[in-house]
Amino acid sequence: MSSLSAAVRISRSSLRGHKRRFAGTFLAVVLGVAFLAGTLVMGDTLRASFDTMFGNATSGTDAVVRGADAVTTPDDGQGTRKPVRTSLADRIEKVDGVAAAAPAIQGAGQLLGRDGEPIGGKGPPTLAGNWIDDTGLNAYELAEGRAPERTGEVVVNRGAAEAGDLRIGDTTTLRTPDPVRVTIVGLATFGGADGMAQSTFTGMTRADAEKYLTPRPGEAATIQVRADPGVSERALVERLAPVLPKGVEAITGEASAAENTDNVSGQFLSLFTGFLLVFSGVALLVATFSIHNTFAIVVAQRTRENALLRALGAARRQVTASTLAEAGVVAVLASGAGLAGGIGVAAGLQALFPAIGFPFPEGDLVISALSMLLPLAVGVLVCLGSALLPALRAGRTAPLAALRETAVDHSAASRGRAVVGLGLAALAVGMTLAGVLVTPSLWLAGGGAVLALAAFVVLGPVASSRAVRILGGPLDRLRGVTGGLARRNALRSPRRTAATASALMIGVAVVSLFTVFGASLKATMDQTVNRSFAGDVAVSTPGFGAGGSGLSPKLAPALAARPEVATAVGLGKGAAEVDGEGRALTVTDPGPFARSFDLGEVEGSLRALGDDGIAITRAEAAKRHLKVGSRAELAFPDGKKETFEVRAVYGRSELAGDYVITREAWAPHRAQDADRLVAVTFADGVGAAEGKAAVARTAEKYGDPDVQTREEYARSSAGGIDMMLTLVYALLALAVLIALLGIANTLTLAVHERTRELGLLRAVGQTRAQLRAMVRWESVLVAAFGTAGGLALGGFLGWVLVRASDATTDSAFAFALPPARLAVVALVGLAAGALAGLRPARRAARLDVLRAIATE
Repeated sequence: MSSLSAAVRISRSSLRGHKRRFAGTFLAVVLGVAFLAGTLVMGDTLRASFDTMFGNATSGTDAVVRGADAVTTPDDGQGTRKPVRTSLADRIEKVDGVAAAAPAIQGAGQLLGRDGEPIGGKGPPTLAGNWIDDTGLNAYELAEGRAPERTGEVVVNRGAAEAGDLRIGDTTTLRTPDPVRVTIVGLATFGGADGMAQSTFTGMTRADAEKYLTPRPGEAATIQVRADPGVSERALVERLAPVLPKGVEAITGEASAAENTDNVSGQFLSLFTGFLLVFSGVALLVATFSIHNTFAIVVAQRTRENALLRALGAARRQVTASTLAEAGVVAVLASGAGLAGGIGVAAGLQALFPAIGFPFPEGDLVISALSMLLPLAVGVLVCLGSALLPALRAGRTAPLAALRETAVDHSAASRGRAVVGLGLAALAVGMTLAGVLVTPSLWLAGGGAVLALAAFVVLGPVASSRAVRILGGPLDRLRGVTGGLARRNALRSPRRTAATASALMIGVAVVSLFTVFGASLKATMDQTVNRSFAGDVAVSTPGFGAGGSGLSPKLAPALAARPEVATAVGLGKGAAEVDGEGRALTVTDPGPFARSFDLGEVEGSLRALGDDGIAITRAEAAKRHLKVGSRAELAFPDGKKETFEVRAVYGRSELAGDYVITREAWAPHRAQDADRLVAVTFADGVGAAEGKAAVARTAEKYGDPDVQTREEYARSSAGGIDMMLTLVYALLALAVLIALLGIANTLTLAVHERTRELGLLRAVGQTRAQLRAMVRWESVLVAAFGTAGGLALGGFLGWVLVRASDATTDSAFAFALPPARLAVVALVGLAAGALAGLRPARRAARLDVLRAIATE
């Protein structure tokens, strides 16, 4: 018989006889693989759905004429392009092969729902534009009602109408950002769907679009072109090139659709799926510890069995191969079940997304070969890799071990382990300190964080004995003999205790890391607002990213005219290239701006900017080798370049940004004008309530934006952090669940291992209740050790992340430890330990005393 076939027969026999031993391992692999497969299937499905949606929506557009260059800033991945003249459409229609051409005007426009609240704007853009009558060139298809014909009439996408409880014939407000009263006369779909995810669209007459969405009439974002039958997209682009002015280009409709898909879905999908893949990795890492521990215990329990095989002539490689074969069978079966579970996860998310306000594009699930093969391979490799060391240990079993009693893993922490662990810890601390304090580097700090995790794992058995003695000390006094026995059982095998606790430690560490980082972001926002914002109230619109339409530039002057207000200054947003790099500009009135915001130490004068001067931060000045009096060339999105004199250099960029320019200087280059924030300072003697009410009355006439005190503004600015943490906690629940399976499986195997011992305890008078309590408290002690280690590691990694962010960015990050949230994490960890011990405790209490004593 070959060694491989013998190993397979031995492993098959072992699996049949001890199926329950591998239940926890099986479930750990299933959950990890299901999460990974579900993430990949969902990502493929979303990409395919968006591709289909944009392909259907733009199928009638064969070419797009647009500005050739885009100014892209770090916070605007799509960039801003030079507008094209609408009159160019007439010239294009005369080109041979062109069937039709229509200008497409586009800007920001946010509808208010029936309840007066804005629709969308929490990230995805709220768009407005002219309604194109040519159905082939219009990406939106009229589903109900009619097209807008008179001023004030609009068509909105059906998803936005449903979100705002709006119907045809309703009148509402459209923020452009100036409020415009509009009447809905039609509902539209995009590529057969009610909208592009949470994006909204409002179609206006061309005259209204030019009036409200462009700074100058006769300008459009693009010109859509449809070809005559038989003319290909490539041929059409080639024919258009000679008639286009300098700085204007034509691209195929296919290329435009691909760009739009990437702009709308590509960045979001990459970020979203990457986020989920990180948590899949955490879940599989936790599963690795659980699987390794299971096989280590099984190998220890089968010492006599393996020794007998060796005594009967089995070679080391046969014993090792039989253990790996068991792991392989479990891996393949569990990974296969995980794939089926992953498809179920993706289908569940497809149904869940619309319920939470994110419409999942319609279509069948897309299941690619990569989405199936990668999770399957990862599941098998994780399982086999986790079982490798126990399998090698099984192969080294000496034949004489067959003469001993059933072996129990009494391994303790070796001196070599302690030396290696302390060395790794020292290296980790050195690398992280160097990465955050000496030479700012995310890679150096990240490498130190990974080494810190490795040091914790290596030092686990070294620390477990002392930690369990300390954590279990109160049990002797509170639970008497039962508590003492639970503590001694947890101390019996430091390596096993550490390995079991490590799975929970990683889950708790990641939870603690995000908890600390989230609290630090909140503290940073509070610090930023309190330190930089000197006004009494802030007027803003909800949302972030590209969402929302901003505030009307007329609002700040209207507020400044009120007797209750001393100063009111708006902060607009612009963009320009400096030394070939896109940079965001803060557009404002520098006089009241300097009074409403604390900019730190200022060299020069902000009030002297005029229409040919700029102010920059000290960090940006050092990067560009500029100082007060220097000249810098700015290239604007409209293709024009101007030279500005640096007339002020300031210290803090937090709310002000790196570049400040006056409205007069920005006006010739602006597109749709809007403010992102208006800071208001009350006049002397005006109380907070009186001033806020006066500001709110005026703001109501400009779309009713939010009016908040400094404290309220700081809280709302950080509001997305709690939402992010809730999602993180929900995703990490899977890792914690796998860790619980590991604890429960370890205790179940330990109960089997200590059958005779438990029977003797019952024989000398221990009750079933005391036996259950002993096992449960052992589980709690293991969980307490893992939770304590996770809190320490997570707090350290949170500090590293905050300090690395502070050292490698221009923003000043504040580090904060949230004791209440961390206490909740600790309590959840302990409760998880108690929960994991319930089933093993019940099984132990059900042991028959006489049979247990007779067990070898």
